[in-house]
Amino acid sequence: MSEQSLSVSRVINASADAIFDVLTLPQRHREFDGSSMVQSDDRSQRIQAVGDVFRMNMHADALGDYQMENHVTAYVPNKVVGWAPALQGKEPSGHTWVYTLDARGPDSTEVTLTYDWQNMTPIEGLPMKMPVIPAEALEQSLNLLAETVA
Repeated sequence: MSEQSLSVSRVINASADAIFDVLTLPQRHREFDGSSMVQSDDRSQRIQAVGDVFRMNMHADALGDYQMENHVTAYVPNKVVGWAPALQGKEPSGHTWVYTLDARGPDSTEVTLTYDWQNMTPIEGLPMKMPVIPAEALEQSLNLLAETVA
């Protein structure tokens, strides 16, 4: 963890491939969103490669309802998947979400979730205090992910 990123880890009692299967299916992201901002996906397909873009319908008190386009920046099957969010029709603003999976056995995986905003540029008209998402919400995301794959 640094002043410009947060990382949380936990061991989940599931195989890396089962966890990766859930992480790469945007339709399931609401199930493990510890921030409660994700409402649904927008007809997104399974994440399959760096460069893919998937859209999520979101809600935040400061913004109301809005849509994010997530640009996949990291993809190694059963090991890592990550994306850089952008407001609909805009370029990514410089923060990323990355899930790293470290298989500890056939049914045990250490999952690390990193939220990094070191390259974040201000969004016009929106006061931003970083991190937007606290460590507790990241921890909740991993707890929910563990329940989702159980």
